Amino acid sequence: MSVATIIARIDADNRRNFCSSVSLNVFVAVNFFIKNFLCEKRIPFNISGTYETSRNISLHNEAIHE
Repeated sequence: MSVATIIARIDADNRRNFCSSVSLNVFVAVNFFIKNFLCEKRIPFNISGTYETSRNISLHNEAIHE
């Protein structure tokens, strides 16, 4: 089995809150997400277009263009 490295920038507070809330580290959570997607052929949660989603997309786009 070959292994790939994924690098992601995550807000430190969000990472800390996530890890303490679900008792998983980010590595395990990302692997769980990918394996779940491959089994079910769908994103394992609902996505909706909220203000926060739009704001995060805008911030992401700004960061890419910097």
